[in-house]
Amino acid sequence: MPDTPSAPAPVILGNEPGSFPHGVLAERHPAIVRQVRDAFPLGPERRRALDALIASCADGVIEPLPADADPTGRDRDRWARWGMDAYAGRSWYDVPWLWAESHFYRRLLDAFGHFGPGPWQGVDPFRPAKLAELDAPETDEELAALDGLDALSAGERTRALLHGSLWGNRADLGFRLSGPGAATGSGTKPLVADDSDTLWSLLPAPGTGAPRQDPVTLCLVADNAGRELVPDLLLVAHLLAEGRVDRAVLHVKPYPYYVSDATPADVLDALRRLVAAGGAAAGYGERLWTALTDGRVTVRAHPFSCAPLPYADMPGDLREDFAAATVTVLKGDLNYRRLVGDRWWPPTTSFADVTAYFPGPVAALRTLKSDVVTGLDAGTEAALEADGGQRWRTSGTHALIQVRR
Repeated sequence: MPDTPSAPAPVILGNEPGSFPHGVLAERHPAIVRQVRDAFPLGPERRRALDALIASCADGVIEPLPADADPTGRDRDRWARWGMDAYAGRSWYDVPWLWAESHFYRRLLDAFGHFGPGPWQGVDPFRPAKLAELDAPETDEELAALDGLDALSAGERTRALLHGSLWGNRADLGFRLSGPGAATGSGTKPLVADDSDTLWSLLPAPGTGAPRQDPVTLCLVADNAGRELVPDLLLVAHLLAEGRVDRAVLHVKPYPYYVSDATPADVLDALRRLVAAGGAAAGYGERLWTALTDGRVTVRAHPFSCAPLPYADMPGDLREDFAAATVTVLKGDLNYRRLVGDRWWPPTTSFADVTAYFPGPVAALRTLKSDVVTGLDAGTEAALEADGGQRWRTSGTHALIQVRR
């Protein structure tokens, strides 16, 4: 049985050499900067700025946002509220890892020229990689497989699409740049927690539960673009078609973030990819297109989606959005870290207790690619540790579906 936390666990930092967070800051981040630098014909000024960021990854300090990269000052004001005044001048490695990672991506956009005046203003520095993944042969194969779903029962289709959304998070672009390879020879089950029955009890098919008093609203907080966003959209289209939800709100990032995190432009790219695919995929895409035009599906890009903070610190307007939902589903590793707090929780810590602050029922669909995890039973934790030490936490080979009603 999961343990009730008596006090918050320590916040995860990146200052321990050899740890997963330290490797992300010291190795993955410079690799991401080099990828961006090599993907665009950037001039000397931009290349110098990116090279300076690489140097800063090794031994630099947190720097305030430059004024010329935020002409309105709104983003600098937000970052001041989000902790800039407290952390400026400190090492990347000595502030909370969640905060340092988020600030790195904001600094990368500054170095690229995304916010300031110039030819790269508004350009997504990760777009080439996102489009390459969306156009990959593997995506064709996954979309073609949708043609076989009609042969399944309604319950089997629902389960298949839920697991497609879950496992689509297995290897995002940033993870593949420098993350560990897939583990082999694992004797443990890949799904370490499965509350899917509880999720479906919140979203029952029509006629299987009490008559509805109010419209059923799903909030889905997306994670990655490309081959993860596509199955997320397929799941939303299916739930609408089955009558399990009446409307859906898709939360994405307002600007490029964490390499492959989805933005409104990525939603359009994924939707067009579905429509152009033909077969069953096109049918899903066309239904989603109609649902967007008639308001049953809406897209939101709240500034807090790119905040370096846990959801416990969410602003009031976002809290109201989630409180109005029948259930909020948060996708992916980063959203999980923000949901439970990026802390060294014992894995048996109660998921329900650490998410008790969340304004309404909440579900997490996540493949494990960082150290934080909650809600496991002691037997599962022991089996995972015996099978591969700590690797199961970060390898992307295990996943969870956790729900708090």
